[in-house]
Amino acid sequence: MILYIAEKPSLGRAIADALPKPHKKQSGYIEVGNGDVVSWCIGHLLEQAEPDAYDAKYKQWKIEHLPIVPEKWQLKAKKETSKQLTVLRHLLKKADQIVHAGDPDREGQLLVDEVLAHLKVGVRKRNSAKRCLISDLNLPAVKKSLANLRLNSEFVPLSTSALARSRADWLYGMNMTRLCTIHGGKSGFQGVLSVGRVQTPLLGLVVRRDLEINNFVAKSFYEVWANVKTAQGEQFSAKWQPSENCAPYQDEEGRVLVRALAENVVARIKNQSGTVLKSAIKSRQQPPPLPYSLSSLQIDAAKRFALSAKQVLEICQSLYEKHKLITYPRSDSRYLPSEHFKQSSSVTSAISQLASGLRSAVENADLTLRSKAWNDSKVEAHHAIIPTAKSRASGTLTADENKIYQQIARQYLYQFYPAFRFDERQLSIDIKGGVFKAQSKQTTDQGWKVLLPEKKSATEHSEQRLPALQVKDVVDCIDANITDKITSPPAYFTDATLLAAMTGINRFVQDPELKKILKDTDGIGTEATRAGIIELLFQRGFLSRDGKLIKSTLVGKKLIASLPDDATTPDMTALWESRLSLIAQRQFKYQQFMLDLEAVIKQLFTKIDPSAFIGLKGEGKKPSYRKKGAKSGYRKAKTKAENR
Repeated sequence: MILYIAEKPSLGRAIADALPKPHKKQSGYIEVGNGDVVSWCIGHLLEQAEPDAYDAKYKQWKIEHLPIVPEKWQLKAKKETSKQLTVLRHLLKKADQIVHAGDPDREGQLLVDEVLAHLKVGVRKRNSAKRCLISDLNLPAVKKSLANLRLNSEFVPLSTSALARSRADWLYGMNMTRLCTIHGGKSGFQGVLSVGRVQTPLLGLVVRRDLEINNFVAKSFYEVWANVKTAQGEQFSAKWQPSENCAPYQDEEGRVLVRALAENVVARIKNQSGTVLKSAIKSRQQPPPLPYSLSSLQIDAAKRFALSAKQVLEICQSLYEKHKLITYPRSDSRYLPSEHFKQSSSVTSAISQLASGLRSAVENADLTLRSKAWNDSKVEAHHAIIPTAKSRASGTLTADENKIYQQIARQYLYQFYPAFRFDERQLSIDIKGGVFKAQSKQTTDQGWKVLLPEKKSATEHSEQRLPALQVKDVVDCIDANITDKITSPPAYFTDATLLAAMTGINRFVQDPELKKILKDTDGIGTEATRAGIIELLFQRGFLSRDGKLIKSTLVGKKLIASLPDDATTPDMTALWESRLSLIAQRQFKYQQFMLDLEAVIKQLFTKIDPSAFIGLKGEGKKPSYRKKGAKSGYRKAKTKAENR
């Protein structure tokens, strides 16, 4: 008997549909026509054991117990899904062959692997297990995946990376949360102060941005513009470029802060002639943006539809599992395997039938074009999110489902349109010893931008058109004026910009060497966890929403102020994320990662000052307690706090 183990029941049913009939639906599994069986997990069936599973004394939170580092890690069955674990235990004993069909990512790999290890499946059976990678739940795609099974052992590094991440979250989150909660309690804080490997540096980003805004002092600055006329009567504007001699009157960004200096320049250049120092025109092109990963989709959907990261993930799961209209959504890839290029006709046909607003886009698409999205070397366990070839939804799409489907479909269609092309012209002019620059961007071919839902062509056409001047040509400055401006504070974070910060975390890393290492990595958190981590900070009262803006609360600010910089800046976390990726690529050892993590935790313990938590006195909410025999609200809160 072959036993197929899927990550969720929906995937299990899709696999069963591709196997021989008739089917017998049993409790927790499906028996197919040839005697093989399809079963499933229900997400993670196992979870990290709580500290008191290692020693009963850990039920009490005491500083002398910390840090808690398990000698031998333990997993326990989740109560709510223990029945399904029992089903798998029974089926695994009977199975001759196992096919691992978890989702095609690190978590999906670990989710089934940890069940096989926990249920003590024999070495021979585990070594011969196969791996089925499914990213499209439609029948033809599932059949194709089943026909291309690989050895599960090939994916051990993925599983090891996910395991390291899980244990790191427990080790760091549990120890730091207990320590800070104990110090907070002694200082007069009521409740749990949760600290996590990812959540706390993310909170730190928001707190520091809020403080920067609060402490911002606006400054006036001035720009000088020359109105220039050519011998042929053509007019354009050029902006003054202050020389080095003006440095005492400028800020660190080169802005002129003294109006008298700007007035002097205006008086000097009015009605004077000038000479062209430089004239350049460059033809440039911008290729179509790649198909979506989950984070890039969440960022665009937040900007365009004001949807939170969590909402976008939920909508994508529905489009994938219920409607089967998109491929696997929790993807961190923006590339596609070459073989997918052959399916472009059927995928675009489905788009045309499902999204009437994109029919003309499909009709005008050139399916012979091959963008850089099709690149086998960039595709690992899963590929970018794209529409499937299914042309009918399973029921009526909601308004938000329709928006997200069309967003994904449009991004896919971009791949069959040419590059956006434009000419970039630059002029530098000397007027009475001062240098003035003018530039313009003039579209020559809209290319893929004709599909933009909110066309930017109006902005592009409003740019001045520069005349074709040559070096040494003489022009006249017929007028000049000063533009009064005021410096602006940095913007508050939104869902889109906070997600972008998580994915492009190197921009916020302080260590220059680490910046280089992290430039091409996936940031902090994973595609599957980023939305949850952001929501977690809201649930714990560390963040709040003000319309689209995300701001830190008083408790969030005071928590960050109580912790050493190492725990609140992204440098350390980003480095760990980079190493987790290297583990998945067999380029870093699990054992070294965990040893380094333990050393960092012990070092942080020495940096945390108990008196720093006095600022939290009187804050927090006293935990509620349930009836006798039930887990108290405090206990439940503590359990939930011990993660990322």
